[in-house]
This record gives sequence, structure tokens and C-alpha cells, in this order.
Amino acid sequence: MKAVRLVLWVAVALLAGATLAVFWAMQGSGRPAVADEPYGSPFQLVDQNGDAVTEQALRGRPSAVFFGFTHCPEVCPTTLYELSGFQKQIAEEGGDPFQIVFVTVDPERDTPAILKDYVGALSDDVLAITGEPEKVAEMIGSWGVFAQKDGEGENYNMNHTATTFLIDEAGHFAGTIAYGEKAETAKAKLERLTGA
Repeated sequence: MKAVRLVLWVAVALLAGATLAVFWAMQGSGRPAVADEPYGSPFQLVDQNGDAVTEQALRGRPSAVFFGFTHCPEVCPTTLYELSGFQKQIAEEGGDPFQIVFVTVDPERDTPAILKDYVGALSDDVLAITGEPEKVAEMIGSWGVFAQKDGEGENYNMNHTATTFLIDEAGHFAGTIAYGEKAETAKAKLERLTGA
């Protein structure tokens, strides 16, 4: 009996420790530690039209948020193309379309005009976000996204997180889609997100 009680107390202690570790990790990243709060921190940036955009752009409808850059050779165009395809399929099947949000991790090169040309070829329903490098970095950090410059000169690369974040209409985190995830799995996640 004492052994069982000891095992239970150890399990409780481990669970409490894990909970605290998650809490402090989220506090350190700037992301909300409370599940009922919107994901990430407030931001003030600009969209591809040069208009002011805040975290309120991620409210009112589901969003698929991807962090990348326009000079990206493969991951970014592939991800945005696939998301655009899913967006069209779900709309054609009668579901409410989700919003695609593309946040640059390279604001020094990705001006609103460049972003407008880049996402304009994909869909009319893409929100592209850029802004002052320090403010973009704050947003990136609050989402726990990795982004790092690789190389020098005009043709440098950006190493970055290749995950798509799924955000519900209230701004809450609702899951992820991994780069290269099977199309049927990714579409099913987006259908759940939109209630299709």
C-alpha cells in the first residue's frame, strides 16, 4: 500500500513539474500561457497594401498562418500553393474558406509591394504581413518561430520554421500542418478548423 501511495505521489509531482515547465516556457517565449487567450502577442505591422494590420486580423474567421520569405526556393512557395489549393477545394465543397496568412521572416527585403506581387498570384484571400524588422521579430518570437539569416550579400537565405499554424476564429491555437504532410491529412485538419 505504501509503495502504491509513493508511486502516486511521484506521478503527481512529475505532472506538476511538467505543467510548470510548460508554463515557464510559454512565458519565456512571449506566448500566452492560458489556453483561453489568443495565440501570440499583440502586434502592429502592415499588410501587402501598406495598410496597418494587428492581431485583430486573426479574429472572426479561421486562419492558416505560415512564416516564410519571398526569396525562399522551395518550402514557402510549395506551402502557399498547397494552402491555396485547399482553400479553393473547401470553398467549392461548400465550406467556409479559411484565411491564408503569410508572415515574412525577411522584412528587410519583403516590402509590401514585393509581398503583393508574391501572394497575388496565389489567391485573392491571402493576407501578407511585414513591417519594421524589430516589430516583425517580436511577432515571430511570440509565436515560437525560428528564423535566422544564413549568408551575406544580396542572395542570403533565411532558415525558418516550416510549420503552418492553424488558428480558430477566436485567435486560439488549433493545431499545425507540417511541411510535407500528406495532402489528405492536411485537408482534414483544415476542414475541422473551418467546420466543413
